[in-house]
Parts: sequence; structure tokens; C-alpha cells
Amino acid sequence: MSGHSTVERHGASRRAAKVRPAAPPSPPSLSPTFRSSTPGRRGGRISRLLGSSAVQGVLILIALVWITPLAGLLLSSMRSEQDNATDGWWTALTDPSQLSLDNYSALLRDSGIGAAFWNTVLISVPTTVLVVVIAALAGYAFAWLEFPGRDGIFLVVVGLLVVPVQIGLLPVAKLFGAVGLFGTIAGVVLFHVAYGLPFAIFLLRNYFAAIPREMLEAARMDGGSEWRIFSRLVLPLGRPAIASLAIFQFLWVWNDMLVALLFADNESQPLTVALQSQMRQFGSNIGVLAPGAFLSLVVPVIVFFTFQRHFVQGVMAGSVK
Repeated sequence: MSGHSTVERHGASRRAAKVRPAAPPSPPSLSPTFRSSTPGRRGGRISRLLGSSAVQGVLILIALVWITPLAGLLLSSMRSEQDNATDGWWTALTDPSQLSLDNYSALLRDSGIGAAFWNTVLISVPTTVLVVVIAALAGYAFAWLEFPGRDGIFLVVVGLLVVPVQIGLLPVAKLFGAVGLFGTIAGVVLFHVAYGLPFAIFLLRNYFAAIPREMLEAARMDGGSEWRIFSRLVLPLGRPAIASLAIFQFLWVWNDMLVALLFADNESQPLTVALQSQMRQFGSNIGVLAPGAFLSLVVPVIVFFTFQRHFVQGVMAGSVK
């Protein structure tokens, strides 16, 4: 009996072993190659590469090459016309006595240049604000609102990107002349807004469309209106793209001369047109042109370096969306 019971116990144990579920396989360990290809490791390698002294030296060299014309223009604008005609601007580095602010004093005493500077501000700032606000509203509508003809209208907006500015100069000039806007700051602003909106809407619509749908649906389920979702959710998330667009639009309008040359008169002309008029009047007078050119250049440089953090964030975000 004991032998039979022993055999039965062994048989039962063997049957139990057959029906016992197998243990789950252990997760495979990450190989060194896979670990090195993760985003964190790649970011660490890029940081170490940018932190190396050789790369920093190359970046410093590029920065010096880029800033050399700006430094030359500044020094030339602070030297007399006789000094500029005698030798190069770099001699002021060893002889600082050549530098003075007389050219800037004479330039600012010219009422035409001062008025042109403020005309440039009155053209650039409203244009930038209007383009950013209208493009943000339209971009959100094209990305997340359903309305008849949405895709067709957006294709028309995209098609306007290929229309050159020169095509609309003459028809718009006749239209502005008929309604009394020709030769005014408002006319220049409206023209810049009209031709800046297609690219702005295209840019912000694509950026807003990359926002996860779940975030907007959760906000709607919580009772948020479309305006509240746009102002409290979409705008903060789209801040890098909006900042990049604002910088681009401001620089385009500030440095424009073609549109202002046609649509602005002597009282509403911006700084670029005023400097062009000074060039025709004084010829190659570096004492007038150099300080005026630097005055026109320094504002975009200040704007760019002030908002460069937002600009870089917008460029980097657009590269991965």
C-alpha cells in the first residue's frame, strides 16, 4: 500500500507540474547600443559637444565675424567725415579721440529724421500687433473649429503665399487713392497687414493643430467656452510660435522701403525712405548716412536680442512638431 501511495503522489506531482502556468519571461535588458540611442543620452552628447572648447571657439569666431560690420558702422557713425575719408574705421580702436556724438546730434536736430523714426514706430508696432492677433484667431479657427468651407478657405490663404507684393502695389494704390488712404500711415499699415496675414495664419494654424486633441476635449468637458479655451489654453501653449511670428513681422516691416516708398508721403515716410532721401540729397556723405543707418539698425537688434529666448523656443518647437 505504501508503494502504491508513493507512486500516486509522484504521479500527482507530475500532473500538477504540467498544468502549472509558466512564469512570465523576464523583460529583456537594454543593450548598451539601445541605451546610447535614447533622447536623454543624445541630448547629453549634444550638450557635451557644444560645451567643448573647440566648438565654443568656432561659435565665438562666427559671432565676431557677424558683429564686425555692426561695430564698423557704429565707429564710422561716430567719426568725422574727414577721418572717414582719410583712413578706415578700425583706426578708432587705437585712437579713441576720433569718436564723438556730433553726427548723432546733427542727425537728431533734423526734424525730418526724428519724425521719420516715430513714423517707423507707428507703422511697425500696430502692424505687428494686428497681424499676430488676427492670425492667432484665424489659426485657431482653421485648426479646431468646424465651419462650412473651412478647408477651401484655408487653401486660398495658402495660395496667397505665392502672390508677390509687386502685383498688388498698383491696384491697391488706386484703391487707397479712391478711399483717401494713400499717403497716410494707416494705408501703409493696412497694406503690410494684408500681405503679412497669409504666412502668419499658415504658421499659427499648423502650430495650433499640433496641440493634443485630448487637452481641448477635456477643457470642453469641463465647461470651457471656445474663447476661454483659446485664451487660457491655446495662447499659452502657442507662445513660442507667436513670439517668433512677432519678431519676424516686426523686422520685415521695420526694414521695408518698397511699400513705404510708394504709399507714404513726406509727412508719413518711415526711416528707410528718409535715409534714401538723405542719400539723394547729400550723396555719399558718410557723416549723415552712417548714424542714420545705425539708428535704423539698432532697434531691430535690440528687439531680437530681447526676445531671442522665445524665438529659439519657437524654432525648436517647430522643428519637432
